[in-house]
Amino acid sequence: MPTDKNRATAAAILPLVGGPDNIASIAHCMTRLRIGLLDRSLVDDEALRALPAVLGVVEDDTYQIVLGPGTVARVTPEFEALVEEGRSAAAHPVTADELAAHGAALKEARKARNATPFKLFLRRVANIFVPLIPALIGCGIIAGLNGVLTNAGWLPGVVPALAAIASGFMSLIAVFVGYNTAKEFGGTPVLGGAVAAIIVFPGVAKITAFGLELKPGQGGVLGALAAAVLAVYVEKWCRRWVPEALDVLITPTLTVLVSGLATIFGLMFLAGEASAAIGTFANWLLATGGAFAGLVLGGLFLPLVMLGLHQALIPLHTTLIEQSGYTVLLPILAMAGAGQVGAAIAVYYRLPRNGSLRTTIKSALPAGFLGVGEPLIYGVSLPLGRPFVTACIGGAAGGAFVGLANQLGVAFGSTAIGPSGWALFPLLNGTSGPAATLAVYAGGLAVGYLVGFLATYFFGFTRQMLADLNTDPEPARTTDGPEPAKEPALT
Repeated sequence: MPTDKNRATAAAILPLVGGPDNIASIAHCMTRLRIGLLDRSLVDDEALRALPAVLGVVEDDTYQIVLGPGTVARVTPEFEALVEEGRSAAAHPVTADELAAHGAALKEARKARNATPFKLFLRRVANIFVPLIPALIGCGIIAGLNGVLTNAGWLPGVVPALAAIASGFMSLIAVFVGYNTAKEFGGTPVLGGAVAAIIVFPGVAKITAFGLELKPGQGGVLGALAAAVLAVYVEKWCRRWVPEALDVLITPTLTVLVSGLATIFGLMFLAGEASAAIGTFANWLLATGGAFAGLVLGGLFLPLVMLGLHQALIPLHTTLIEQSGYTVLLPILAMAGAGQVGAAIAVYYRLPRNGSLRTTIKSALPAGFLGVGEPLIYGVSLPLGRPFVTACIGGAAGGAFVGLANQLGVAFGSTAIGPSGWALFPLLNGTSGPAATLAVYAGGLAVGYLVGFLATYFFGFTRQMLADLNTDPEPARTTDGPEPAKEPALT
């Protein structure tokens, strides 16, 4: 049964990350199980990578185990259950002093590696928006289906219902952003949501700020983000100075009042201007420097995925979707996955006698065609080194093709974020009609596949790499004679 399989995967992972008492936190995104560890030294990285269900591991602010879409959402609750069971049955639980010592050591180690202001900011932004991705995908796909039905004139009685379903979440996304922002920055989540709700309240249309009438939704997710952060700081100030007996009354009141007034008479206007500037810049960038801009964006996206920083782009995508109904950046960034697929196919043909690696490629390619690049990144191109660079070259070529089309007037984007590769086709929308939009996106994928393949086939390997890798890692043993030499590990 699937549940048994997912529980078996969770049970195999748990001892390799130090057991239940080594787990500080558990979360997951679209493809990764994210674990907060108390003692990093207890993790067996090599054994984890060897598990059939594990596609790779990444160490960042959390220890991230790549399991793939769908799988991670099913394994995570089983993993959480096993952790809870293990803690309750532990013969000698970890003491508070031990936890404090482990936490201090871990904090110092991470601080030395990752505690730059910019990286900390990007991680916090990702933590705010990653939980919203499932709703963004679902509503985006429904919006795309609704667009098809509208253009075809089919099921006119269903179209309004689909429009309401698709638009409901997006119309209130500021509230969810405010809630998650306050939670991430250490405030009361519902107060962050309450302040952010002001932005989408229809009654703000009656208010004048900076000599202009406000519009519901002005500032969008950027305004909600800023309003909730301000609310957290106001709340923390109140907690320090308001007497405990009055805290339950005064703190939430002052938090909402002060932050709300600042949002209405400042943040909504400023965030609205910033959102408009983002949309204007994105359209200008692709209209004037389309090919070059696409080349840079498509070429750099795989390294962002490798580092887990690509999720920091979610606010930009969301802002563009709020403004024009689609994000022009996502189809270009999706070309990075095409370059990765082309590179993996080239590796498959360049190493005909490496059965283990070819099996990995065959199992990961379907996900790669659908835009999930992590299995190919961590299972193929990144361990090999040079093919990762040539995959980026393929992504740059595909991005340049799509960017050039934008520059020539075929502007389009995705109505949702999350899907990529072939899965993005149903979500595409633009100004030049569906035929031109689909043709340009398909052409970009083809260019990415082809250039990624050719660059990897001809430049992805040195002679020594081919000599070392183009053998079966587990050749058949003979009954006599010396044991065959083992193939070097892919590092």
